[in-house]
Amino acid sequence: MTTQTATQTAAIIYPESDGQPMPDAEYQSLIFRKALTPLENRFRKVPGAHVNGNTFLYYVEGDPKQSVAPDCYVVFDITPEAIHSLSAEGNNTYLLWEVGKPPDFVMEIASNSTKNTDLVSKRVLYAELGIPEYWRYDQTGGDFYGEPLVGERLVDGEYERFLMREDEDGRIWARSDVLNLDLYWDDGELRYWDPVAEEWLLNYEEEHDARLAAESRAQAAEARIAELEAQLRQSRGNSR
Repeated sequence: MTTQTATQTAAIIYPESDGQPMPDAEYQSLIFRKALTPLENRFRKVPGAHVNGNTFLYYVEGDPKQSVAPDCYVVFDITPEAIHSLSAEGNNTYLLWEVGKPPDFVMEIASNSTKNTDLVSKRVLYAELGIPEYWRYDQTGGDFYGEPLVGERLVDGEYERFLMREDEDGRIWARSDVLNLDLYWDDGELRYWDPVAEEWLLNYEEEHDARLAAESRAQAAEARIAELEAQLRQSRGNSR
């Protein structure tokens, strides 16, 4: 898939959306947040890393019709300028020729309206773009993709499946070389296991609960400090 500059006119616009609602948005919304949040938290402080999804990736400069919208992607080793261009403060689109490389990891989330393109045309395109890993996650266990979870690595321009293991409890998993994480389909949920730290990445609900707990502890600490300061002021007043 060429990324060379096409015949251009001045001020070519690469839209952030096509003006249409995302297909199956209601169905995919919570699933998307659950899949994305652990990766955002994991790589937020990694220099040169960026995590996003449901944004347009344009891959031919000068031709806004040549685009694709991955549900989730992770890209490593890019410049601060490229990260800015991918963020809401930038143009919030992935211009391949500006970022300088394709995502290192892409995941599609199964839905009725996208299952065929995820399995066929997107798979072909992602291979042509040189995306090292392509994963597909089906919350239903296989109603859309025919299997709960599958990961593939790019080898000589074509995708080859990772060995998908199944535990006795029915969990399906494999190791992502790019992320250095184990991805699990666990009774419909997508979970990430850190094999180095030997711990699960917090999922969407756990991260939310942890944030609320931290805020509660901070408020309690502030209240205690205020109480101690009041006691100190009173003690000083009584000693005069």
